[in-house]
Amino acid sequence: MEQEPLSGTESLQIIQEMIQKARNQFSENGHLYLFWGWVILICSIGQFVLQHILHTPHYYYIWGLTWVAAIYQFYYLFKRRKNEKVKTYADSIVGYVWLAFIVTMFLSFLAIGSTNDVGHFYRMYAPILLALYGIPTFLSGIILKVKPLAIGGVCCWLLSVISNWVSPDYHMILLGLAVIIAWIVPGYFLKKRYKEQH
Repeated sequence: MEQEPLSGTESLQIIQEMIQKARNQFSENGHLYLFWGWVILICSIGQFVLQHILHTPHYYYIWGLTWVAAIYQFYYLFKRRKNEKVKTYADSIVGYVWLAFIVTMFLSFLAIGSTNDVGHFYRMYAPILLALYGIPTFLSGIILKVKPLAIGGVCCWLLSVISNWVSPDYHMILLGLAVIIAWIVPGYFLKKRYKEQH
């Protein structure tokens, strides 16, 4: 039995549906936004408590959790890619945006960390980190058409500006606030939308 050729309207509708599915595929369940949001929140609030309340000398050790988190992320993405049938253009672009963020963050901290002025490092790392957080978050929101992510990116930039007039003692609180707004809230939004769609 021969299949009838699709009309122009039907073909256009199928293409539009495919584009819509592709647009929502990358991090559509919000898992990695939630995962990293909670990891960074725990580390930033943990550092604040260890440094300013418990006065622990090696308060920065808590950031070792991010290495464990990175290993988990590699495993998660590897497993996810094995199960993916199609890799979309949006997936690739957002993936490269976050790769560029990681490289830029590393190079920025290498640059400001190479100075012998420890006070300068502590004054500069939060404004720079918050500004950098805003870039991939905002771009991901625009590419994936997820407004909470785009708003979260803008909020990171505003917090970066505010951090210039806040004592470095409270920069970890601003960092925690940034990941709540930029990653955790959008992550729950994506998770809810994913459940509704499936």
